[in-house]
Amino acid sequence: MKCVGLDRVIFRGEEGHAAPLLGTMTGGAGAVLLAIGAANDAGALAIAGGIVLALGLTATAVLNHVTVEWGIFSRLDDLTK
Repeated sequence: MKCVGLDRVIFRGEEGHAAPLLGTMTGGAGAVLLAIGAANDAGALAIAGGIVLALGLTATAVLNHVTVEWGIFSRLDDLTK
């Protein structure tokens, strides 16, 4: 088995998909804040949680596209040329 760098295995391999996890964790934290704010009738906390949740969902989609899909589609475009 050929030894490759950890960066290559985790962040750039199609089997890893670790980078979008950052956005997912951010969205999860936002969902928890939103739930706590809504349960305690704390409007500011609920609004902040909703914003963090939206940022996390957006970040997940962007990170998935940049780190995973971009490389896959670039290689597919190179093969079709």
